Amino acid sequence: MTTEHAIDLETGPEEAVLAIGRAAEAWGAELEMGGAEGGVLRLPVVAGLRRGLLSGQLAVEATADGSRVVFRPQESSYYLHTASVGVLVVAGLGSVLAVAWPLYPELLGLAPLGAVLALSGWFLVVSRLRSEGPEEFLKTVAAAGGREQ
Repeated sequence: MTTEHAIDLETGPEEAVLAIGRAAEAWGAELEMGGAEGGVLRLPVVAGLRRGLLSGQLAVEATADGSRVVFRPQESSYYLHTASVGVLVVAGLGSVLAVAWPLYPELLGLAPLGAVLALSGWFLVVSRLRSEGPEEFLKTVAAAGGREQ
């Protein structure tokens, strides 16, 4: 992974390190600081139906206007949220019932059930999908005390 995530802060490196610690605690992340210049961050992430852990180097650099926090992911581990996938499979089967009844009139009695199952996939899973990753973490750092420039 070569993607680099960075944010510029108005505060100095010491205050940025404190803000990173507060943000890591709020996120449930593991942070191993190697001094004022940075350390290793293990960040829990959410990407739609996937959950996982993203780990990499975190660096705090002094700039003329404050500090710059840079996260360089090196390793990621994701897994699928199987309960959500199961609900979506049932919703998919329900949508087939709701759409197939004109071709097979004997399914007309099951069409309302199919519609309810199809809508359940939307209300229980799709409408709640979100993404939380390094960019959101760095915004949390900015909100935790290191105001963003």
